Amino acid sequence: MIITFYGAYGRDFPGDGTVPVAALIRAMAAVGIDAPSVRSAVSRLKRRGLLTADRPGSKAAGYAPSPAARQLLDDGDRRVYTRPVPDGRWLLAVFSVPESERTRRHVLRSRLARLGFGNAAPGIWIAPSHLEDETRHTLVRLGLDAYVDLFRGTHEGFEPTAEAAARWWDLEAIAALHRSFLSAHEPVLRAWSRRRKTPPEEAYRDYLPALDAWRRLPYADPGLPAALLPRDWPGARAAEVFFALHAKLRDAGRRYVLGAGDGA
Repeated sequence: MIITFYGAYGRDFPGDGTVPVAALIRAMAAVGIDAPSVRSAVSRLKRRGLLTADRPGSKAAGYAPSPAARQLLDDGDRRVYTRPVPDGRWLLAVFSVPESERTRRHVLRSRLARLGFGNAAPGIWIAPSHLEDETRHTLVRLGLDAYVDLFRGTHEGFEPTAEAAARWWDLEAIAALHRSFLSAHEPVLRAWSRRRKTPPEEAYRDYLPALDAWRRLPYADPGLPAALLPRDWPGARAAEVFFALHAKLRDAGRRYVLGAGDGA
């Protein structure tokens, strides 16, 4: 949730996105996260190199995204806030990792899966071509680029592409994630659609959890062409609900968050 917060609002704070600790605690409290949990999570994010401290130990201490975190958030912006337009081409990641570095092999597989790649064959992972830039940034950031070759191309196999895609990705599991998002957040959108005013704190309380839930979906669902998806695919409706909530609530939530920052 803290990473979601920085992606949505933290970078808007002055001082290169440095959020005072008091403001961060208040912002997280508004969505039900207590102060000890916030401090514990911040410590973990610091150890992972995702947050950097400003004036640590002082009452005015704050935290900003590290350069690596900024790249992560910038890549996330393109993934979370835009709808992909598949061009019908594919990105192949072909890798070979020595047995002596099997830990890196595991990291590489898990990272490709988290980027939305499907497994076409041992050592061969596939994704729509629009994921190339983010894949490059991620592999370089993690020091895994030396083990991977990337290729672009089309599927020319004997099996229909739709059937192949159903092997490369677990489409039922991805559809279940979309339905879960709709179950939780479509009623929220219906409730807001009946309201004329948008109180900032209420907007923030509904928007941040919706964003936190949504931002995982574009990674689980790589944005396959509609022709390759089941006819009743719920992804389009899930996207409509999120972007409607985004348009309705995001800016009002920003007024609440930056107001909290001013009072820190």
